[in-house]
Amino acid sequence: MSAAVLVAAVVGGAVFLLLRRLLPQPKAAMLLRYPADTMKGKTVIVTGANSGIGKALAGELLKLRARVIMACRDQRSAEEAARELREAAGPQQGEVVVKELDLASLRSVRQFCEEINQEEPKIDVLVNNAGIYQCPYSKTEDGFEMQLGVNHLGHFLLTHLLLDLLKTSAPSRVVVVSSKLYKNGHINFDDLNSESNYDKAFCYSQSKLANLLFTLELARQLEGTGVTVNALTPGIVRTRLGRHVEIPLWRSRSSTSLRWPFSRVRWRGPRLLFIWPAPQR
Repeated sequence: MSAAVLVAAVVGGAVFLLLRRLLPQPKAAMLLRYPADTMKGKTVIVTGANSGIGKALAGELLKLRARVIMACRDQRSAEEAARELREAAGPQQGEVVVKELDLASLRSVRQFCEEINQEEPKIDVLVNNAGIYQCPYSKTEDGFEMQLGVNHLGHFLLTHLLLDLLKTSAPSRVVVVSSKLYKNGHINFDDLNSESNYDKAFCYSQSKLANLLFTLELARQLEGTGVTVNALTPGIVRTRLGRHVEIPLWRSRSSTSLRWPFSRVRWRGPRLLFIWPAPQR
């Protein structure tokens, strides 16, 4: 790549940034201007709450006095995140609980749900947020391709094992974080684990399409129960989700310059994840 093209990309990114700052922006913060005790008495499970939009969402919920269960694989990171969230939430805050959940292990999912069903009298919101993006080829503990296993199958089992509790807690809701990249995928039943050919971008899109198909069918089955099921795409949010993607230095710098003005900071992404109370069907 020539120096001229690189300079043009950087300058273009700077222009976009300037225009974004000068032009009026949607006030995403308005979505969460609820009374401070809006979520008081509500119990919310957020998977992958130790980083990214999961962590930011947990922080917003804590400020609204919810009981937030941070369901995370990395316990050390989760405890550190919980400490930071408690410090940032201020004196009037909810409760945060850290629990181990490895979505790459169906055994871990079952153990987590067993504890929740025994210990929690209700669940008001389940946010299936955790995910992995374009990782090197690997399999879950149960032999599934990692992206499909973590992004979809782990959450599929998690939701079903908590469904009875969600029903008895109605009105309640399930929120599934998908991605617009679902459009690039299809369910490859002939090679579901991508053992013949691993395309990491396709596998991510396949898992996000599976999220949406699951959401549609679950919403249909739960109609009239008081459990609302929705899926969303949070857009481009500045998180560590793309940590497995290797981009040449020149492309990294130029693409970052172009994308950055249009990406949401972490605290804006979660504002799309919930509105309480759940709408009546």
